Amino acid sequence: MSIQFIGIDPNTGQGESPTVWVDESKGELIIQGWKPDAETEAECARFQAPDHAAGIPDHEQVVRIPARMTSILREACDAAERAQLR
Repeated sequence: MSIQFIGIDPNTGQGESPTVWVDESKGELIIQGWKPDAETEAECARFQAPDHAAGIPDHEQVVRIPARMTSILREACDAAERAQLR
C-alpha cells in the first residue's frame, strides 16, 4: 500500500485532526474526520439514490470534515486521478 499524506485541517486543535490521504495503489481517498451525531447519521441513512438501498452498510462510516478543507480534498482528488492514470 502506498499512502500519500495530502493535508490536515489548518485549524486543527488538540485532539482534533481531520486529515486526507490518497492510497495511490488503489486510487482511493482516505478521510479522517469527526464522527457524526445521531441526527446527522440518521439523515444520511435516509438518502436513497436511484437503484441503491437507503441506509449506511455496516462496513461503511459517515464522517464530517470542515468545509475549509475543500482545497485539500481537491488536491486529494487530483492525486487519486493521477494514480489511476499510471
